[in-house]
Amino acid sequence: MAIYPVIMCGGSGSRLWPASRPSHPKQFLPLVGALSMFQETVLRVVDLGQEGDMVIVAGIAHGELISVQLAEIGVLATVLLEPEPRDSAPAMAAACAWIAGRDSEGVAVVVAADHHMPDGAAFRAAALTAVDAARLGQIVTLGMRPASPSTAYGYISPGEGPGPAKPVQAFVEKPDAATAQAYIEAGHLWNSGNFVVAADVLLAELEAFAPAIAEAARAAVEPCAKGQSVLAETFRTAPKISIDYAVMEKTRRAAVLPVDFAWSDLGAWDAVWQASDKDAAGNTIRGEALMIESTDCLVRAPAGMQVTLVGAKDLAVVVDGGQVLVCDLASSQQVKTAVDQLKAQGRETVAPAAPFHTVAEAAAWFDQWLKTSALPLWWALGADHVRGGFREALTPEGAPVEAPRRSRVQTRQTFVYATAGLMGWQGPWRQAAWHGMDYFLARYRRPDGLFRAVVSNEGEPIDETAALYDQAFALLAMATLNQADPGHTDLAAEAQRLLAALQVMRHPAGGFREEGAHPFQANAHMHLLEAAMAWAESGGGPEWQALAAEIVELALTRFIDPEGGFLREFFDEAWAPAPGEDGRLIEPGHQFEWAWLLERWAVRTGEARCHQAARRLYAAGLRGVDAKRGVAINALNDDFTVRDANARLWPQTEWLKAALILGEHALAPAQGLARYLKTPARGAWRDRLDAAGTFAEESCPASSFYHIVVACRALPAATLKDPRTHACK
Repeated sequence: MAIYPVIMCGGSGSRLWPASRPSHPKQFLPLVGALSMFQETVLRVVDLGQEGDMVIVAGIAHGELISVQLAEIGVLATVLLEPEPRDSAPAMAAACAWIAGRDSEGVAVVVAADHHMPDGAAFRAAALTAVDAARLGQIVTLGMRPASPSTAYGYISPGEGPGPAKPVQAFVEKPDAATAQAYIEAGHLWNSGNFVVAADVLLAELEAFAPAIAEAARAAVEPCAKGQSVLAETFRTAPKISIDYAVMEKTRRAAVLPVDFAWSDLGAWDAVWQASDKDAAGNTIRGEALMIESTDCLVRAPAGMQVTLVGAKDLAVVVDGGQVLVCDLASSQQVKTAVDQLKAQGRETVAPAAPFHTVAEAAAWFDQWLKTSALPLWWALGADHVRGGFREALTPEGAPVEAPRRSRVQTRQTFVYATAGLMGWQGPWRQAAWHGMDYFLARYRRPDGLFRAVVSNEGEPIDETAALYDQAFALLAMATLNQADPGHTDLAAEAQRLLAALQVMRHPAGGFREEGAHPFQANAHMHLLEAAMAWAESGGGPEWQALAAEIVELALTRFIDPEGGFLREFFDEAWAPAPGEDGRLIEPGHQFEWAWLLERWAVRTGEARCHQAARRLYAAGLRGVDAKRGVAINALNDDFTVRDANARLWPQTEWLKAALILGEHALAPAQGLARYLKTPARGAWRDRLDAAGTFAEESCPASSFYHIVVACRALPAATLKDPRTHACK
């Protein structure tokens, strides 16, 4: 009966806001020492089992974080990632199903990742005692002898019986203060939430009391191997319920082992203060702080942030991610109430920690946001690790949104992660980029060599339309991935085949004809120009330079109004402005995006007309900036009256890119873009800001990531004082 340490990494630790957030919850924070709580837990339990026998269950969003933190302490483990959280019963069931599938007599020592137990030896001794009881068929929980009448914990009433582990008489919920005192006097124990149980015993009890959980768990672990794996989609079908409600309050096997060593779940700031080392005045400080006549306080602040307390007592002051918490330590449990209210108001997180004062400051912030939050989030949750490809959207909280899959999302996400590789991201950019490209090539190719528009979640064709816009993004993704990771699939040959297939879309009057209601448009040509330039800049043949030159000429002579200097969207078959309202449409975001492309072409070729046109387009785009909200709006008419005062995210990225390449003031667009990145799950974004300045409550489209990553890549180049350096060089 081998022992398998199991670490449960669920929970968001909202009472430890603002340091603990869904994207980086408390278990991965160093709260009372140099190591995170997760790392301390790993080192506490690793010697209970054989090397590599540890099992970790965590949310899919934290997979990369776990890999990094395990590597830092040199420990191997099997990591089972939940496609969505289903509470402790399904999580424990998955771990036990994995263990039972490899060792029918294995015993799981199940611990929470975020508990503080400074005496590791005492814990291990207690765990081994509990293992003896577990081998006799008991499900043992560790009951902590209370140090105080706490209202923060549930309690266990132990019964009488032989041996150190006693039968459980009752589990009771968190009490009020008077009841907690009565519980202590009656000999009740704190419910630590740590369990020791034979894997097959827990599964048998689940089959008796919650069979749907057992069934889902067994099926979910079938494809999982040692290392890191995502549990199968069947895990989502498990009822969402805690192990206490699913099993412990029903089974006759429940036992409690009373233990008497220091323990805390560090559930709130008062618990962190209690567990931390303190100075002579009772203060615990992390960061820079000046304490004047202040006692028994907790201060946490990032580097470069000075905190000063004068005449304070029993306060927590926590600065993190642009948010500041000041609370009486005795009221620490109420922080969750504050977080719930902020969440309801969309203010749980802020984008920039403070207004950017320099472009370099903005570049550093966006780079950190991209590499530590957005890229990990969208690979963990935005990619479908079971069926392949990328999902269309996430909620602002980070939950996957199921919808038919457009080809442009697959190619844009491929572009994003290939660009991340070019930017030096240390995460799994190569795996993510090929995940998208392989799925795209397998699921979207039509017999004629073009690529269809939409497939189902299972990869079956839904819309066979081959839009020029979508072919352009296929070419852009191929060029960028070929540059980032050459030598695998022959993407240059793929691009040549697609370019040849595109010739059927040629228009006799020049350019290409698009599918749909607006066959003669600038937008699809803009992205085809971007793709042709990417191939030309990365060593493609002369055909790419020729294609780019052709589209540039079309823009200079047809798309851009010769008098007004602005660019229209829709045209007739002679490339004259389309009749009616269609021909009057001006999109500020596209004025900026074309300015960025034409200035790049001017730098590459020395074409003076392009530089002049880029300047005029930029000026036209500025006519669509709402100074009150600090954002570029969606649409104008050709007389520059407002057509659509709403403001999507993508025009902000294009404003920023154009400002950077033209050497214009870039702080305003950087600030405007940062507002959209203020979401409950850090790394997501808001898509639409209405005329009143309120963001729409809707999902975050994956397609926006393409715009964001190019802007993020352009920002560091600006800090090198070369405003003409562009993102796709």
